[in-house]
Amino acid sequence: MRALLVVLAVAVAAPPANAATAVTAPTKVVKIGKQRVGYRSFGHGRPLVMIMGLGGTMGSWDPTFLDGLAKGGHRIVLLDNEGVGKTTRLRGPLTIRRMGTTTAGLIARLKLKRPDVGGWSMGGMIAQSLVVRHPKLVRRLVLMATAPGDGKGAPPTPDALKVLANPDPLAALGLLFPPDQTAARDAYVADILKRHPFEGVAPVPQALRQSQASGAWLIGSDADGRRVAKLGLRTLIGGGELDPLLPVANQRHLHTIIKHSQLVTYPDASHGFLFQHQAEFLPRMLAFLT
Repeated sequence: MRALLVVLAVAVAAPPANAATAVTAPTKVVKIGKQRVGYRSFGHGRPLVMIMGLGGTMGSWDPTFLDGLAKGGHRIVLLDNEGVGKTTRLRGPLTIRRMGTTTAGLIARLKLKRPDVGGWSMGGMIAQSLVVRHPKLVRRLVLMATAPGDGKGAPPTPDALKVLANPDPLAALGLLFPPDQTAARDAYVADILKRHPFEGVAPVPQALRQSQASGAWLIGSDADGRRVAKLGLRTLIGGGELDPLLPVANQRHLHTIIKHSQLVTYPDASHGFLFQHQAEFLPRMLAFLT
């Protein structure tokens, strides 16, 4: 009898054979105020909203990484930031706060009840802004290769700044993976190309606006950034110790100022540590979100 109950429980929990994945999930659009927001959703379980970084789109996430999160019992919700993909631009200067407002609007529009939120790079800045203004909206937070907004963060290296000033997808790959990690780089590229057509790069003019918004956050001129130390929810912080874009000192500082936070860093990894060390970081993230 017990064995039968176990079999039935697994059958009920298992997703349909034709369930959507990161590669096959359709892009949908919802209206939030004056803005149209493009998003994708797949998987079942507690909602996990994943916010992309500078110059990226929903297609910049490694689908293998996302599917691993979904298999761990999560409904994955992705969105394109303002001015990227199906998400329209608004008037006025782009800010981290405004992108956080878009994310909060999507959470409300989809009626997600206290989702977990993960943000990579600029997406981590957006996630911080979202949570300081809506502390009861999110259950747990994962910050990946991002930076604080209190003006005490470490800036990108000069070489990384050159790439940001003239966005180029090939040069950007050099920021994600160290030179000796070609296998990890090639695996990431092969994975993101599985979705057709490829939509993994934001328009250059909007990427430059994102750079300005991220820079304002990093130097402490965004009011939300100065409130991050007041965060009270459980937070997992991860980074690569060779990151030239947002050096690991940023992750360590965030760990210092955010109560109830955990920190994990990888000595041989860069900005794309979460993909390079997927075998280690994915289980760590899933365990944290349990």
